[in-house]
Amino acid sequence: MSELVELRRDCPVVLVPSGRRAVLGAGEQVVVVQRLGGSFTVQIGHGTLARIEGTDADALGIEDASVVDEGGVGKRGAAGPAAQSRTTMGADSDSAGWQVPDVDEVLDRLRSVYDPEIPVNVVDLGLIYGCEVHPTHSGGYRVAVWMSMTAPGCGMGDILRAEAAERILGIPGVTDAAVELVFEPPWDLGRMSEAARLQLGMW
Repeated sequence: MSELVELRRDCPVVLVPSGRRAVLGAGEQVVVVQRLGGSFTVQIGHGTLARIEGTDADALGIEDASVVDEGGVGKRGAAGPAAQSRTTMGADSDSAGWQVPDVDEVLDRLRSVYDPEIPVNVVDLGLIYGCEVHPTHSGGYRVAVWMSMTAPGCGMGDILRAEAAERILGIPGVTDAAVELVFEPPWDLGRMSEAARLQLGMW
């Protein structure tokens, strides 16, 4: 899906894949090429891609900031094999009455985080290398996630890491989220789920 849009106001963006922040001016024309996970990917001059957060949707003429996922792998698609590599499962609830978050719930939340260049979420891309859930001394739970990027030099790593942590902290009972970027072993196409392969026509 591509849609030519004229920006209604100055709009902050993140350039892809460098991760550099910039501002596009009001009246500048962009092509919306992806709207997934609460953000937009737009094409600007000379084929450069940029990411616009859903909170700035009004700059694109979209008054409802809740972005509908379009064209991506479903949020409950099968997780890639790497997502099963490091897990700690918990009981339904603990002695303090906290609902114990399990790894499947964490992965479901992470399925709303998308690579800005590929219409597939980070779980189905196989970028989640591991996940652990542990109780904390002060109550609640700490979730640790090991996440990779499709390329080691991708400048979007810190942005996607922060987005992943935000999604995890939205899980009831989670009081701490630690998302670490790792690049060993290097990511490859074999880590993608069947759903992602079908989505991208890679059969």
